[in-house]
Amino acid sequence: MNVMLDTNVILDVLGKREPFAQNSAQVLILAAKDKLYASMTANTVTDIYYLSKKYLQDHAAVKNALLNLMDILEVVDVTKADCVKAFDLPINDFEDALLAHCAKRMKADYIITRNVKDFAGSPVEAITPEDFLKRFSLD
Repeated sequence: MNVMLDTNVILDVLGKREPFAQNSAQVLILAAKDKLYASMTANTVTDIYYLSKKYLQDHAAVKNALLNLMDILEVVDVTKADCVKAFDLPINDFEDALLAHCAKRMKADYIITRNVKDFAGSPVEAITPEDFLKRFSLD
């Protein structure tokens, strides 16, 4: 199975944000065990760096967390064509539209996010980490 992770899922794990961290961590564990092919966009990497560094104030810790994350997740490039095509999607938030288009290009089966409603116009079905884990038993 091929999934694209939204920034909020990764931040839940890195920031230990409850009550979401456990289900989001389970998704990452499945990816680490090669039970799931999971990716994030290059934009997600920069967003995570910015937000984590702002919160942690520790470049080395954020760098190590991202390098470990990149050992588990594929990083999908974002091209000019992706940006142009994202404007055509019926999604109000451009970041979400861009992620949705990249997920389509990568032939993702699902976008895993806590904000399913934000992806209502996505060509790839959005699902919460909790619902994903309930729907698919990949242990």
